[in-house]
Order: sequence, then structure tokens, then C-alpha cells
Amino acid sequence: MDLIVREVQPDDAAAVVAILNPIIATGLYTVFDTPFTVEAERAYIESLPERGVFLVAVDKSRQQGEEIVGFQSMEPFAAYSRAFDHVGVLGTYVSLHHRRQGVSRVLFEQTFQEARRKGYEKIFTFVRADNPAALAAYLAQGFTTVGTARGTGESSRPLRR
Repeated sequence: MDLIVREVQPDDAAAVVAILNPIIATGLYTVFDTPFTVEAERAYIESLPERGVFLVAVDKSRQQGEEIVGFQSMEPFAAYSRAFDHVGVLGTYVSLHHRRQGVSRVLFEQTFQEARRKGYEKIFTFVRADNPAALAAYLAQGFTTVGTARGTGESSRPLRR
């Protein structure tokens, strides 16, 4: 794969949904349980906060043209207090057909750079405890488990970097 990482654009909404909805449909990798519409995703992209980070990984080696194969989005942890301005919440999604091919590693590298540029010093994420591949990916990037939320979202495990 020939990957580049770039900022998401509103016109990427369909490709983002094409990655996210099959992941939701498996019922295995995310706490999301309702598919997203292209319109809702476009509205989300267009309304990202100034300090939001939303990057897509694009495979440029496709004969049919470029294909978005994964994405990471990060928003401020809390808007109700400036005390958390240095903390972000991250989500990572890679197409079911492109897992274990280095997509998330490339995304992490670029997202961390952009997060530092925007003043983030700490990043949280929530990972289902029954998703060992995601747990391993985050731990390999320097995240640590800070607890297990039992009885919520298939016992999600908050991680911190």
C-alpha cells in the first residue's frame, strides 16, 4: 500500500461511512450500534471544533484511484472547562479489508504530530475489552489502561497516552 495521510474533507463523508458502517454491523469492534448516514457524517466533519483533528489514510496504489482505508478523529475531552484543554479523545477506524497492514500506525504518527501542534498533551480513548487487536494497537503506541468500565459498552477500557 502507498499511504498518505491528510485532513478529512466534507466530500470524504461517504468514504468514512463506508468504513464505519461495516464495522458497526459486525457488532464486535465499536460501541456504536446505529449506522451513520453520509449527510450526518458530512455535518459532523463540517462542524469539527477548531482544535479537532480528523485525518484520513488514503491508499494511492489503487488502479481505480485513491481509496480512503482508515481514519482517526480527535476532539477536546471537555468543552465545559478550560482545565481539560490539553486532553483529547481519540477514535481509530480501519476498513475491515485493510486491517493489520500498518494503516493505524501511519495514522497515529500523523495524529500525534497534529495533536501536539494543537496543544494536546494527553489523549484518551475507549476500547472494547473484547477487542484485543485494538487494545494491542493502542498499547503499542504508548497508551496505558487506566481502568475497565464494567457493564458499559461491552466493558470498554479507557486508555491514556
